[in-house]
Amino acid sequence: MNYPYFNQSKSVVTRSRIQTALRSKLSKTRRNVDAGSSVEVKVEEEEASVSQPESSLVPLVTGNHPLHPQATEQLKTEKDTLPLSSKIHRRRQLKVEYDNNESVLPVKTERWEPPEWKKQLGYIRKMRSSRDAPVDYMGAEKCYDTEAPAHVRRFQVLVSLMLSSQTKDQVTAAAMQKLRAHGCTVENILATDDETLGKLIYPVGFWRTKVKYLKQTSSMLQQDFGGDIPDSVEGLVRLPGVGPKMAHLAMGIAWDQVTGIGVDTHVHHISNRLGWLRKPTKSPEETRKGLEEWLPRELWSEINWLLVGFGQQVCLPVNPLCSMCLNQHSCPSAHKNSSTKKAKSGSSRASNKSPSFKVKTEPGQSSAIKAESRKEDSLPTPVSPTSEKEAKRNG
Repeated sequence: MNYPYFNQSKSVVTRSRIQTALRSKLSKTRRNVDAGSSVEVKVEEEEASVSQPESSLVPLVTGNHPLHPQATEQLKTEKDTLPLSSKIHRRRQLKVEYDNNESVLPVKTERWEPPEWKKQLGYIRKMRSSRDAPVDYMGAEKCYDTEAPAHVRRFQVLVSLMLSSQTKDQVTAAAMQKLRAHGCTVENILATDDETLGKLIYPVGFWRTKVKYLKQTSSMLQQDFGGDIPDSVEGLVRLPGVGPKMAHLAMGIAWDQVTGIGVDTHVHHISNRLGWLRKPTKSPEETRKGLEEWLPRELWSEINWLLVGFGQQVCLPVNPLCSMCLNQHSCPSAHKNSSTKKAKSGSSRASNKSPSFKVKTEPGQSSAIKAESRKEDSLPTPVSPTSEKEAKRNG
C-alpha cells in the first residue's frame, strides 16, 4: 500500500524506535562516565593523602580496603624518597672510624730490674776470676767419674748433689771419692747395706737420713727410669731427698739443659744483700723465682757458680768481708755486719768457722733432718762407725 498515511505512520514508528535505542545508549554511556569519574576522584583523594606525614599513611596501607595498584606504587616511591628528618622514631647509625696512625706506638710495661746489677755482676766476675774457691775444684761438676758411662755419670752427679745439702764442699768431695772407689752405681748402692753405706758417706751432714734417701732414690731409678736419672725437673723432685735446687743443678750438669737457677744458701743471702730482688725473700725457692723474673736466661747457669764461690770467699754468711768487696759502694748491705779480717786465697772463712745462722733446707727434708739433728745433738762429739769399732778393739 502506497498511501501517504501508511507511509507516515511507518516512519513515526521507526523514529520512535531509533529514539528509544539512542536513549538506552545514552544512559549506558552516562553510567560508564559516572563510574570512571568516581574512580578518578577516589584515586585523587588517595594521592592527596599520600602527601601527608608517614603517621597518616599507615591506616591506608594496613586497612581492609586495598589501594589502587598505581596509587600503591606511588605511595612506596614517595615513602622511599622522604628526607631523614621527616621519619619519626628512626635511630641514627654512627660510623666508627679507627685511627690507623702508625706513629702512635703501644704502651710498653718496663720490666723491673736492680739499678746497678750489671756493674755489680762485673765486679763479682772480677773477684772470681782466680777460680780458687772450694766450689771450683770440689763442686758437683768435679765429683763424678768422667770415664764412666753416661747414665752412671748422671747418677753420680745426682748423688753428689744429694750429699752436698748442709755439707761443706770438702766433705762432699771426700765422701764421693770413697763412693766411687766402692762403686757408685744404682746396682751397687742397692746391694750395699745401710751400715756400710753410712761409713762411706760419713761425715756428711745428716748422713743417716741421706743413707735412706740414697737407697729409696736408687730403687725408684731402677724401677721407673731404667737405672738412669729423670730428664725433667718434675721427675727429679719426685725422688726422695731431691728439691728444686738440686733438680735445676742436675739438669744443667747432667743433661746440659738450663731449666732454672740453682739457689743455695750463698745465692739466697747474697741476692738479698745486693738488693737483686723486688722484695726480700725468706726461702731459696722464693729467691729463685724472684731472680728468674728479671735475670737474663743466658746468665742462669753462671750465676750459681759465681755467687757460691763469692759467698765462700768474700760475702760470707756471717761477718762478710765488705772492705775487700768491689761492690762496697753500691751494695745496700755493705758494712752492716762486716768483718775487718782478710780472706785467704783458696780458702773460705765459712769452712773455718761454722755459721751460727739457721740453715735453709730443701722441701720435704725438714722433718727427717730435725729428727736426726736431735740424735746428733745428744752426742758430745760425732764418732764415725769405723773409729768407734777401732776404739773397742784397742780397749
